[in-house]
Amino acid sequence: MTSQFCDRLMTAAAAPLPSAAARAARRSLFNVLGTAIGAARIPAVEALLSAASRRAAAGSVVLPGRRETIDAYWGALVVGTAAHLDDYDDTHLATVIHPGAATLATVLSLCPELDVPGERYLTAFALGCETQLRIGNAISPEHYDRGWHITGTCGVYGAAVAAAVLLGLDAERTEHALALTGTMTVGQREGFGSMTKPFHPGKAAANGVLAARLAAGGCTGPADPLSARGLAALSGTVRRAHLEGAWDRDWELERNAFKPYPCGIVAHPVIDAACAAARQVGDPDTITGVSVACHPLVPELMGRRQPADGLQARFSAYHAAAVGLLDGEVGLPQFSDARARSVDAARLRDLITLVPSAERNRDEALIRVARAGAEPVTVHIEHARGSLARPLTDDELYDKVRRLVEPVLGAGATAPIHDAVERLAAAPGPDELLAVIRTADGPGDPTPGSGDPTPDPGDPTPGSGDPTAGPGDPTAGPGHPTEGPGEGTTV
Repeated sequence: MTSQFCDRLMTAAAAPLPSAAARAARRSLFNVLGTAIGAARIPAVEALLSAASRRAAAGSVVLPGRRETIDAYWGALVVGTAAHLDDYDDTHLATVIHPGAATLATVLSLCPELDVPGERYLTAFALGCETQLRIGNAISPEHYDRGWHITGTCGVYGAAVAAAVLLGLDAERTEHALALTGTMTVGQREGFGSMTKPFHPGKAAANGVLAARLAAGGCTGPADPLSARGLAALSGTVRRAHLEGAWDRDWELERNAFKPYPCGIVAHPVIDAACAAARQVGDPDTITGVSVACHPLVPELMGRRQPADGLQARFSAYHAAAVGLLDGEVGLPQFSDARARSVDAARLRDLITLVPSAERNRDEALIRVARAGAEPVTVHIEHARGSLARPLTDDELYDKVRRLVEPVLGAGATAPIHDAVERLAAAPGPDELLAVIRTADGPGDPTPGSGDPTPDPGDPTPGSGDPTAGPGDPTAGPGHPTEGPGEGTTV
């Protein structure tokens, strides 16, 4: 199975991307650059860079949203972690894989050592994402149900493929890279709501690049790593058809979606319903009870009633519904530590009941808000914003990225990034893109972001943020700039 998969993969790598897949790749790349830049200066990234400053070799890997450069291993680790930190990145709804983070980190970590055209970078990014999604489809849903974090476990395979394409590996050595990758899977769902979750795609990128480098140097691994036997540790059932399809049309990447809210995607219809209900409820102090009819995955993945901090709040549908009703909008500020611990949010969370039903679609929710002295308010969301039925438009995606990028890089920084992504396939290399995602300015006064504000600088394990911006900007970008190395320096 794996040799045929790699033969088809190499054929696809040598050909222009199908137009629909190329557009999906550009949108996914633009989105994940936004989430990586938005999280560039929050404490989790600072903690990683603090660890790297004592352990990393000098390097020239560009970190989105920062001015210093770093070596390839730590570059992959930092970029992949930052891209997923705020749970705001792309999501393949069928598998709940976030494919962009690990693949972006892989591509950026290899830029300094390569001399290949821009089209090669976009192709590697697309094939890396697509590999994750095809493997994810093959092992879902049992793999996720076993407790694996599928973004980490499938991310390492996509990273290995993206690296193999950029390093020019043939089909045989790419198969060896995938075999080596099978011993480097990472990520468990137990880490959701903690500092470890965003670390998974970062480590997946670093591991995938290592696997490709080892394969290029002649290392081999178990035969047929994508067979049912090879994937047995990840899932008892492997649906081979998802690994056997052609690469000339109908890519899974075309079904990649983009989050309008920075939290677990299964709660997005709940948020839509709560925000819509807020406009009819008026004074939230009159609320006496809230019932939310939803898909069973909502309480399974986001059933924490009283989160202790912003990280845990991202996996609390109770919190998502509460802040939607209280604030009328949900963005990074609503998942701050302060908002998670606020008295009004805690009160309202206790009044909410989740009513799961297998008859509800994943992107559907119905909320009923009981009020003292008034008729109840009922809102039904048939399809959530950002779902396949209601995908973000190009303008909505641009606005989301703008709100993430410009608090970090400054006003007007979004258009050059968008244009560089759109021109990447025709560019002689990645230089234009690398120039516009990097800041020439050192970190300065803190801006709203996420995470533990006082991370242990010796602990490379990432955290997430504590956005403190007001609720008027639902997608305001995170950031906690601190003084860093000067322009052109390395850590």
